[in-house]
Amino acid sequence: MSKIAHCFFFVTFAVAFSLGSMAHAQTGVPAAPQYPAYPSETPVAFKAPTAGMDYERREVMIAMRDGVKLHTVILVPKTATAAKHAGLLLTRTPYSADVLTANAPSQHLGTTLWGYDNAVETIVEGGYIRVVQDIRGKYGSEGDFVMNRPQHGALNPTPVDESTDTYDTIDWLVKNVPESNGKVGVLGISYDGYLSLMPLIHPHPALKVAVPMNPMVDGWMGDDWFHNGAFRQQNLAYIYEQTATRDNSAKWLRSNFDDYDMFMRAGSAGALAKERGMDQIGFWNKVAEHPAYDAFWSGQAVDKVLAAEPLTVPTMVVSSLWDQEDIYGAMAVYRALKDKDPQHQKLFLVMGPWHHGQEIEPASSLGAISFNSDTGLYFREQILAPFLARYLKDDAPAAEVAPVMAFETGTNVWERLQTWPSGCAGGCAPKPTPLYLEAGAKLSLGTKTQSAGYDEFVSDPAKPVPYRARPSQPMGYTPDLSWVRWLVDDQREASGRTDVLTYTGEVLDKPVKISGEPVVHLTASTSGTDADWVVKLIDVYPDEVAGDPQLGGYQLPVAMDIFRGRYRESFAEPKAIEANKPLPYQFALPTTNHVFLPGHRIMVQVQSSWFPLYDRNPQTFVSNIFFARPADYQKATERVFHGSFVELPIVPAGR
Repeated sequence: MSKIAHCFFFVTFAVAFSLGSMAHAQTGVPAAPQYPAYPSETPVAFKAPTAGMDYERREVMIAMRDGVKLHTVILVPKTATAAKHAGLLLTRTPYSADVLTANAPSQHLGTTLWGYDNAVETIVEGGYIRVVQDIRGKYGSEGDFVMNRPQHGALNPTPVDESTDTYDTIDWLVKNVPESNGKVGVLGISYDGYLSLMPLIHPHPALKVAVPMNPMVDGWMGDDWFHNGAFRQQNLAYIYEQTATRDNSAKWLRSNFDDYDMFMRAGSAGALAKERGMDQIGFWNKVAEHPAYDAFWSGQAVDKVLAAEPLTVPTMVVSSLWDQEDIYGAMAVYRALKDKDPQHQKLFLVMGPWHHGQEIEPASSLGAISFNSDTGLYFREQILAPFLARYLKDDAPAAEVAPVMAFETGTNVWERLQTWPSGCAGGCAPKPTPLYLEAGAKLSLGTKTQSAGYDEFVSDPAKPVPYRARPSQPMGYTPDLSWVRWLVDDQREASGRTDVLTYTGEVLDKPVKISGEPVVHLTASTSGTDADWVVKLIDVYPDEVAGDPQLGGYQLPVAMDIFRGRYRESFAEPKAIEANKPLPYQFALPTTNHVFLPGHRIMVQVQSSWFPLYDRNPQTFVSNIFFARPADYQKATERVFHGSFVELPIVPAGR
């Protein structure tokens, strides 16, 4: 080192040391040591190779009419790039467009799409351009998230909603994806099913077909949040994770292995929500403020919104007969739109023997119940594929899809029908037939043998009836959870309890088929001033089943639901129940298409709690059950009077 350099080094070191000493003297913190640069091994912008890929992935931010940009993933198959006339298949989601389009990153489109909300065979074999978009406020999109954002109007003063966002998205796609033929279809499951209904309102001209599957439609009447006024409190975790953060990174923390214990410890749903900080979440506050079916709920019920609009886009509504989450919505939409399509040109219905979303999965069974074929694959190949092709392909033949495709459980066959409910292709209207609850825990079909008397039980909020065998698992779709099959759980666990009334018919000597909604007509009283009524229609298998021993004596739920007594006179205005007075309660059970086979028996169960899926009724009238106090929860004696009945929609069995 030269003297000059040496002197320079010394001076530099001295200055640095002096400054460091000054910094240390002033702050008490030693100055950070200086090191030579060590270049990063990560490139500033990595360009992924595309060799061998059978599709091209594009990510764009599409501007909506108010300037908010939505993150959109476009997967263009190489076949579409060559042909330049592929249809666009759009799903809008709050569940991450990146996840739905990169479930298993691969050079092959089919592997990439495998997973939630992708009918893979239909998409890939159809050669469609797959488009998935994050809705406002979720994941890669700008803007604010609002759960099931209502249409522009009294509940949404802004000029944008899910229908306008879909319109603007479609408009951009047909102008900026040169490989497309300008034809767009929308489809989705659950929340994405709800989002597939929204573009039916003032649709874009390029929208040619919609397939809402298991859609969220009316959160109070019978989908995610309530059923006939009873709150589905296990959905608190979903509300928390979906709305607390943009990317669902805030996770609900379990406190007990058994959800039954967690909810019992908390007391009320409102108390647990407050404990978990949910008063920070806008949607939860809305739920808690609107326990009754007021304008907040009825004003955004999608079936009511669609009933006020013309039906101009061919729409296939897909319903699952054992949908454990949104069993109400699809059938409500079908009822709302049915009269708008008397010639069966626009509205189609599919009912399959599935749990929520199982139509895009292997579906040869559900729990212990086998269907003798892969009903999900049949739906995708024989129903969905030709239906989409008819409207999205330039040269596709007319689809041979019946207006109604209904799977008949019990006999395990598909039916092609003109309308629903119907028991045959020619249109056999169901015959409402009462199934009477009689003395001696018996059922009588069609004929009431006597009407005097009642059966009673004590409903104790301190020991509510579990909705399934404990330990009660949380909602979820991970392999270790059985949430998806609770609606087909064997009901013997409940039928042996003293706080559950069980009525059983004689062994059938001929098949009994029901198609439509069973309707409960209960005459009941309570010693309290409020009560819940749970009614289950059950198919009891023979004591032994040849070839399938596990089904011996199995009590298979066909249709079950709950009704909160305070809404007996009005869903919008709750009212205390007059104690010890027999009163009528009427409500519909979910839609069925089932045959009770010879050798089987029909069973009805009645109880007053279904915990922890639904919150406990205190059984004393309070203004808002979300905030019931411990002292409000009281035992009550519940009486069900003979002559009560379940009206069965019976149709001719066999073809």
